[in-house]
Amino acid sequence: MGSPLRDVAHDLAPPSIAPQHSRGPRPLPLFVELLRQVTARDPELGQKALEGLRRYQTAPAVPCRQERPVVHRSNGTSLRDCGGSGPALVLVPSLINPPTILDLDPACSLADALAVRHRVFLLDWGPAAERQDLSLDGHVAERLVPLLHAVGPASLIGYCLGGTLALAAASTCATVQAVVTLASPYRFDAYEDAARAQLLRLWKASRAAAEQLGFLPMEVLQAAFWQIDPARLVAKFARFADSDPASPEALRFVAMEEWANSGEPLPLPAARQMVEQLFGADVPLAPLPSCPMLHVTAAGDRIVPAATAAAGEQLSSPSGHVGMIVGRDAQRTLHGPLLSWLEGAASAR
Repeated sequence: MGSPLRDVAHDLAPPSIAPQHSRGPRPLPLFVELLRQVTARDPELGQKALEGLRRYQTAPAVPCRQERPVVHRSNGTSLRDCGGSGPALVLVPSLINPPTILDLDPACSLADALAVRHRVFLLDWGPAAERQDLSLDGHVAERLVPLLHAVGPASLIGYCLGGTLALAAASTCATVQAVVTLASPYRFDAYEDAARAQLLRLWKASRAAAEQLGFLPMEVLQAAFWQIDPARLVAKFARFADSDPASPEALRFVAMEEWANSGEPLPLPAARQMVEQLFGADVPLAPLPSCPMLHVTAAGDRIVPAATAAAGEQLSSPSGHVGMIVGRDAQRTLHGPLLSWLEGAASAR
């Protein structure tokens, strides 16, 4: 007879359907295996995390916020109008996950917070199938920069890899007036050797399949993120098991997990450049721009440690990689400081 933990895990993730499970975490078999490893000596924690997993997988869908209207388009990539008035501000999300994290719901929307003093646009990279031949450089030159020219003078705020791309765009686009990066890597040699080696191993193991598909599946990158800190991954599902399903915190947990597990695959040229040139050889996309820059790091961020941020003025948030954007203290630790810094940068011009 197997252990209860193993039996429940098998029921949640039967081998025949686990890779295609209707709701994440993706890849589910790896999640279950990491859960087993983390809780091998703590079966109570394991049961609690599995209960959290079950609750997440059976929770009602959280209504999506209505998509913002498209005001500019470059091929399949668009700028969505988030309202506001004042100096133009473009939010640049990562290529790895949807842009919705920057406008998740009215209570924690970064776009809404900035629209009190700015005309805010949210970049939507669009379907990966329409970007299949683009490297990271290509995403900047063929998608982001043309949209920036359409907007005119603007500041950029880029999240995660979006911040890395925003810096590259600012180095070539004269209309960019300032850049803020949020949990964005630039100095890739500042990652721990073990983390870089793990990503390179995953890339080596998946490269042949990626070359056949023309994309690197989102699950490969998710696997790399999870293995940085599997205990934190397990703990958040254990905490979710104890939450009130109708509470704002529980609803946001479901919305955030849906966001985290709904990413597009990464086009093969972009994946190759990211893994082999950025992580593998620390070759930057472009020199740092000459405009004012602020790099916001998160003290609890294991995905993009503070040491990997670009050189220059920095602000530290006491949150984690995602919590800095949608956490309960984001208004105090991020929204307010961003508005103040942008106002100061504008005054200095």
